[in-house]
Amino acid sequence: MAEMKLHGFWYSPFTLRVVWTLKSKDIPYQNIEEDRYNKSLQLLEYNPVYKRTPVLVHNGKPLCESMLIVEYIDEIFPHNSLLPADPYERALARFWVKYADDMFPAVAAFFRSNNDEEREKGIEKIWEHLRVVENQCFDDQKKYFGGDTINIVDIAFGSLFKFLVVAEDIHETKVLKDEKFPHLHSWYNNFQDVPVIKENIPDHEKMVAIIKFIREKNLASS
Repeated sequence: MAEMKLHGFWYSPFTLRVVWTLKSKDIPYQNIEEDRYNKSLQLLEYNPVYKRTPVLVHNGKPLCESMLIVEYIDEIFPHNSLLPADPYERALARFWVKYADDMFPAVAAFFRSNNDEEREKGIEKIWEHLRVVENQCFDDQKKYFGGDTINIVDIAFGSLFKFLVVAEDIHETKVLKDEKFPHLHSWYNNFQDVPVIKENIPDHEKMVAIIKFIREKNLASS
């Protein structure tokens, strides 16, 4: 087996995408936990452009950006494939992966909000995105974005939703309301119960604590 190293933060939704992908394919790797406030020289050398995690190092070659890493892993280890075989379905999956990434700034704005007005604006923006996904991606027969099994779109949205529910707890405000988004609410419950996800999802209380600490530190320095 080729040497595989992952530089990341255990609580990062972007690192989680790579962890879930590696675990879903049972690929051994060395986890290198980075310090958010004192990043290693290796990380800065591997990602001189953005200087951020995650970075996957495969046989000494670094690769950056979470979903590019996920696709790379899926291509070189094609078992338990996360991308559809059909070219059209594959392109469609990539479209929704991009939509998940495009939604992240709205979730981040809600997370960073420091008053009721900012919070409400953030929630409304998130709801705009969620309505699109609820109406376009799901019906009563569909368990996951990938149908009967999770695929790359589930990985993309799953990490985002994990961060969202942490932000909900920090603000003590419910955003992903089951009566408002029944399909997405059901999907996220199903997603969390997938064994490889359930076994490799960070402890919720610990994640709330570290993300809350980071938020307060950022607010204090702003």
